[in-house]
Amino acid sequence: MGGLNMNKMLLLLILASLQGCTVLAVADAAGSAAVYGLKTVVNTVDAITPDVVNKKKK
Repeated sequence: MGGLNMNKMLLLLILASLQGCTVLAVADAAGSAAVYGLKTVVNTVDAITPDVVNKKKK
């Protein structure tokens, strides 16, 4: 019976680590989406108002 408890503990440990990796992957994806979303907004504003955003020196 000692081996059965060890297997359950190992399984729980593996599941917990997989869930941790999943949380990190979701957080990474959300962070990437936020960064690319912000870049898209900046590029859109830059495209609409290039003279205001990019003042050229003469």
